[in-house]
Amino acid sequence: MTDKWLNVGKIVNTHGIRGEVRVISRTDFPEERYKIGNTLYVDMGSEQIPVTIETHRKHKQFDLLTFEGLENINDVERFKGQLLKVPKEQSVTLDEGEFFYHDIIGCSVFTVEGEELGKVKEILSPGANDVWVVKRKGFGSDILIPYIPSVVKTVDIDAQKISIEPLEGLF
Repeated sequence: MTDKWLNVGKIVNTHGIRGEVRVISRTDFPEERYKIGNTLYVDMGSEQIPVTIETHRKHKQFDLLTFEGLENINDVERFKGQLLKVPKEQSVTLDEGEFFYHDIIGCSVFTVEGEELGKVKEILSPGANDVWVVKRKGFGSDILIPYIPSVVKTVDIDAQKISIEPLEGLF
């Protein structure tokens, strides 16, 4: 059952009394997923409850959403702690050089010379480009790799392998 759904966010709390929920986004495409009129599904374990997005706004690191027909806090209280999902068929088509976060996380990272650095453990989106956080093989602090063409040379999702040309002073 789980492989039929894509996780796009987690409802962590309510926000105010007018049915707004606070979501930690787990999608690479928040502007697409949280578009007004879109249907998402709240995973209640035994059932997926469809909800239609009425409003979306950003607040700090959260996405704040309201759903059609759920106008107060009592309507959405039960969704706290639940995941928001979409059917896997609604997967977004990517352009060349674009990847889903879940495809990159877990990949092994090597220098172009073949030295294994570690595995991607998370992806940060601080600004103009993503930054891949690599848990170093062995010990040492994490390596932060900017996802830019001059650094990331090849990404092979099938082989779970990324090769990079490290910037001077990267580690």
